[in-house]
Amino acid sequence: MSDDDMGAIKKDVTGEDETGKTGDIESAPPEGFELSSTRGPYTTHNGPFFHKVTDDGFWHGVRVQRRHCNSQGIAHGGMLMSFIDGLLGTAVWRATRGVGLTVRLNSDFLSSARPGEWLEGTARVTHAGRSVVFCEGELYVGARSVLKASGVFKLMHRHGEKA
Repeated sequence: MSDDDMGAIKKDVTGEDETGKTGDIESAPPEGFELSSTRGPYTTHNGPFFHKVTDDGFWHGVRVQRRHCNSQGIAHGGMLMSFIDGLLGTAVWRATRGVGLTVRLNSDFLSSARPGEWLEGTARVTHAGRSVVFCEGELYVGARSVLKASGVFKLMHRHGEKA
């Protein structure tokens, strides 16, 4: 395998070019968004993610990076689904103050997100039962809808609590 082939593979796998740069776009999030620092290791690795809370609800956002993309240069569907899963989980926590585990996640991909674009979304609970919560959310780039999702979450009970 030639050095050129190895360089192409490295760029595809790591996102780094021949200088070792990843091509990540570094720019501040829109006004009102703050860095999310209380996420688990998987989500933190996929970020950085940001959040804001307004009188109308809450929002999560991320600047799409090259490493978030598939071979077509658009945000990978798995990345979008991971992002909306966290967003729906936040809606569950905000509505119930309980941690929810994803039971089902349905996603409709409506358009794409490209490197450098600001992707943001919000979610809401549509029904909360004693142990199961239903919710829906949507991701946007500007006014363009990128993904709509609905989910079902099982509420986790703390040690010692009755189910």
